[in-house]
Amino acid sequence: MDLQVTSGLPLQADGDGRLIFGAGLTVVTPAVRTREEMREVLLDPEADAPAELYYMYRDVCRQQDRELLAQHGLRYDVTVIRPGLLGREYIKTAGHYHPLKPGTEVTYPEVYEVLAGKAHYLLQTEPDEDGVEAILIEATAGDKVLIPPGYGHITINPASEFLIMSNWVAADFTSVYGPIKELAGGAYFEVQTADEEGQFIVNPSYQPTPRLSTRPPEERPEFGLIRGRPMYLEFLEAPEKFAFLTAPEQYF
Repeated sequence: MDLQVTSGLPLQADGDGRLIFGAGLTVVTPAVRTREEMREVLLDPEADAPAELYYMYRDVCRQQDRELLAQHGLRYDVTVIRPGLLGREYIKTAGHYHPLKPGTEVTYPEVYEVLAGKAHYLLQTEPDEDGVEAILIEATAGDKVLIPPGYGHITINPASEFLIMSNWVAADFTSVYGPIKELAGGAYFEVQTADEEGQFIVNPSYQPTPRLSTRPPEERPEFGLIRGRPMYLEFLEAPEKFAFLTAPEQYF
């Protein structure tokens, strides 16, 4: 699978979903998320599933661009999510919230780009006395999805092919996994029905019942987020557009 058009980088993926790094790219060994590590956030913790669920390639870049990324305090990652099921549930990421930027009351944002396949991004606010608001965004190759401050998120692969996505994030970003683990997963689980369609069912750990709405991906040219235009190339052309990732207090 050639990812050059959607990523702007000499990247390919083999038949097992592992990335192949072309000329000029630093070879990255992925962190692997396993079924055992995910049991706490599954609809059925004992569900049969592949041993390896997704691969996280962190700090992907061309050697010649490494200093530029460091100057702007950013990191570019690529994640590959396998197709398949965790029992009835589609394979997904563990889900996380984002930390506060030190010295502010604003959490870091993050931005994703689908390079191949189809993604369901489940965004959710942090739980409080009013409950949780959940938002579903369906995205395909070329789409960009912004995770704004105040939201956690889970990515689901509802298709029968590998989902490959990239993201830009502040380099000193550390994901916060605890709140989603404590509630045994996200606000909703996406399961496959008998006719092989997707259906969202509420996680009973969330009370009151979370509100779920659907929104399309949106272009944000001021943030360098343009459908069909690789985020990596947009950063090289106008790195100042991505300052919202490291200085969210100035934008949100």
